[in-house]
Amino acid sequence: MEKSENLNPCFPEVWAGLECTVNRVGDEYLDQMQLNGHALREEDIALFGSIGVKKMRYPLLWELTAPNGPATADWTWGDRRMQLLQEHNITPILGLVHHGSGPIHTNLADPSFPEGVAEYARAVAERYPWVEYFTPVNEPLTTARFSGLYGHWYPHGRDGKTFGLTLLHQCKATVLAMRAIREVNPNAKLVQTEDLGKTYSTPLLAYQAKLDNDRRWVSLDLLTGTLTPEHSMWQYFVNNGIPEEDLQWFRDNTCPPDIIGINHYPPSERYLDENLAAFPEWTHGGNGIHQYVDVEALRVRTEDPAGFYSGHKVLLRETWERYGLPISVTEVHICGAREEQVQWFKHVWDSCTDLKKQGVNIVGVAAWSLLGTFDWVNLVTRAEGYYEPGVFDVRGPKPRPTALAKMLTKLAKGEEYEHPLFHLPGWWQRPDRFFYPFTEEDKHAELFLNREESRFGRGTKSVWRNNWNPICETETIPEGDGLTEQEVLHLENTTRPILITGATGTLGSAFARLCADRHIPYRLVGRKQMNITDPFSIERAMNYYNPWAVINAAGYVKIDEAEEDCESCHLVNAHGAMLLAATCQKRGVQYLTFSSDLVFDGLKQAPYTESDAVNPLNVYGQSKAQAEKYVLDMHPGALIVRTSSFFGPWDDANFLTLMVKQLAQGNTFMAPEDIVVSPTYVPDLVNACLDMLVDEESGIWHLTNEGEITWADLARKAAEIAGLDPNLVQGFSANELQGHQAPRPRYSALSSERGQILPQLEDALVRYANRMRWANRITVSA
Repeated sequence: MEKSENLNPCFPEVWAGLECTVNRVGDEYLDQMQLNGHALREEDIALFGSIGVKKMRYPLLWELTAPNGPATADWTWGDRRMQLLQEHNITPILGLVHHGSGPIHTNLADPSFPEGVAEYARAVAERYPWVEYFTPVNEPLTTARFSGLYGHWYPHGRDGKTFGLTLLHQCKATVLAMRAIREVNPNAKLVQTEDLGKTYSTPLLAYQAKLDNDRRWVSLDLLTGTLTPEHSMWQYFVNNGIPEEDLQWFRDNTCPPDIIGINHYPPSERYLDENLAAFPEWTHGGNGIHQYVDVEALRVRTEDPAGFYSGHKVLLRETWERYGLPISVTEVHICGAREEQVQWFKHVWDSCTDLKKQGVNIVGVAAWSLLGTFDWVNLVTRAEGYYEPGVFDVRGPKPRPTALAKMLTKLAKGEEYEHPLFHLPGWWQRPDRFFYPFTEEDKHAELFLNREESRFGRGTKSVWRNNWNPICETETIPEGDGLTEQEVLHLENTTRPILITGATGTLGSAFARLCADRHIPYRLVGRKQMNITDPFSIERAMNYYNPWAVINAAGYVKIDEAEEDCESCHLVNAHGAMLLAATCQKRGVQYLTFSSDLVFDGLKQAPYTESDAVNPLNVYGQSKAQAEKYVLDMHPGALIVRTSSFFGPWDDANFLTLMVKQLAQGNTFMAPEDIVVSPTYVPDLVNACLDMLVDEESGIWHLTNEGEITWADLARKAAEIAGLDPNLVQGFSANELQGHQAPRPRYSALSSERGQILPQLEDALVRYANRMRWANRITVSA
């Protein structure tokens, strides 16, 4: 059997891709493969092979391999990777230019760019004559918009002529590259990728919609020779200074794709509206004739649950009817919670499977990106280090498989990957996804920003697809992805929940709050509903709630009182945690429980990692250390999270909230100068834990916001970020602490040898301060 043969012709093949952009902003380059580590980690390919993908979009980029021309190319990296791809039975789809502008001596507006790409393509084909599939230039239309029309990327054009030049040069490069490749390998196939998002509008703006909805097809129309003088974009280019003979060249030199690769994201579809007052100011724009807003179509409320949003089925069918060529969805990725990432892939997979059964030739669905992406939330215009995990999470010593890896492995075998959460609708299908038009409540800017923080970023490559100069038309949507509120409630009420203990505690209530925000069904219980020290109570509750996971956020937390009440502390923290673990193991239920930095003695004077030996100084720490052992003995698949020093926006009694209140009133605040901790922002902790539960992660993990700091310096830093006077924080020695019976380590900072999942401490403090300011303003205005 040929390695690329589809085992089940009723389903698309499972493909994958590697985010590999090397884009230029000014004279600065952002190289995704340096950021995700693949540039130096050849063993990744064995991981990719382990999940069973048939074809993989793989980079062999011009600017990295042959920046000074093929004569001086360094093939060392490519030779080894091509060998490994063959060894692991992965068919590569070689990408030669990926959102880049080529080597430093050229750019997309340079007339010599096409010949340069073609020269390099010939050298690649000669070096690897067995390679069959190529994407010489990824997403030429998207890249032309960002580089020639919006000014984000080099050469930073902002006019129709630069847009036209950058687009035509990329498409010509594709034609010439495939011609050169086929002179070496006549069987070579073109997989041409493009984002085909569309937009919708009010009737007033239909003229803009007509022109720009034609534009979304223009790169494929050029390659297929269907851009004729009657095409609206022909006149657009001519009006912007592009010679007609340059357009006619494509009609005389057609190069239709063998496979059209569609890259579609939830925000790809746009909506235009001239009613500026109903939308936030930052969405306002115009075309010189009318002013209008540009927003994600799926955020606009209509009477139809689908709203102004077509989704994959409609866009793929439109592509099939327009060109009649085989189609693959070559990028499936969103930025969001882990269950949302899997829901999105399943949503796309199911749509493609349905279309294939209806006769649309869908050949593959590609998970993008295998190693995640960096800084796409800012259009990779700034190196801020914002990471979106993908099939693997690279925030550790080696890539860690996520739930997506497990799903792909199953699908590649023709099997289903079952999980209660994956059958729930994604946020793009829910009625609460709508932001627009504004209600009176929404017009409070801070409230809107708070909603934006929790929801707006989900679904990236986020706000950037078609976010500027968008395109729309009003039409009836034949198929939509939206669900009614009743449909959503039914699905949630029939889904097995997470069972959360600790109803009265900070952690338990935070899990409940964020499960609700993420639409994860849950049940928050206290001692009356389930006494974790009573096996019969546990059995009754498990029978009643039938959870797929249990989060043990209950515990004996009175550290000083534990010195005199050792039995009660151990009963709850160790024995109760063990009983829950045993019950979960017996029922095949996932289990998460929490430990503490107080399992260590503080003598190390460097951050403690998961493999460091425990040596608690007090009864509370002893109970947690004992719980760790008991739990893993009873449930080897359990997840144990060590953390410490909570702060967050929903707990009035935590250290930083008390500090903010005191300093806001002009009072001083006392804090120890010589106790070093690793503070943990509760929303970050909870979201990371939920992601890891979905990933079915196990063992002991340290989860804190990256960094170590004394309590006094933490208070000063937070005060400064919050705009308060840090000089009001007064430090003192821990020896002066009164009323502390239990000995505590002076140094209990945590780090992780498994992966730094939570953001940097300063990042968390900024978000905490913003939330506190928002909350205070809402209180004042109420």
